[in-house]
Amino acid sequence: MPDLGKYTEIVLTAYAATIVLLAAIIVVSVLRSRKTKRQLAELEARRNG
Repeated sequence: MPDLGKYTEIVLTAYAATIVLLAAIIVVSVLRSRKTKRQLAELEARRNG
């Protein structure tokens, strides 16, 4: 790891925040995708009745 001097804490905090936010975006996207697929399957089942 490169020597960041007095900015080490700030840079590592920014990296950590970025990783957490990216993980949250991925989780939310996957959950919404599952919900949407489930709703679509229900609508198709009702339509094909």
